[in-house]
Amino acid sequence: MERETIYNKLNEIFADVLDLDEVQLTDDTTADDIEEWDSLSHIQLVVAVEKAFGIKFTALEIMRWKNVGAMVDSILSK
Repeated sequence: MERETIYNKLNEIFADVLDLDEVQLTDDTTADDIEEWDSLSHIQLVVAVEKAFGIKFTALEIMRWKNVGAMVDSILSK
């Protein structure tokens, strides 16, 4: 799977979970960049991403994410 395909899917997931019209994620996007992305929605995002991609993240992987790019790297590694 290519990064562009992952980003297209993540944009849809983030927009749906965060109840936004549209999201344009980049490697450098963090929770600080999106007002609706708080600790509760972070859990919802992780669950939605795992379900959409049919994967499971470890707690250590999630804690190491500093931005969306790190999340994408984790998805690619699965």
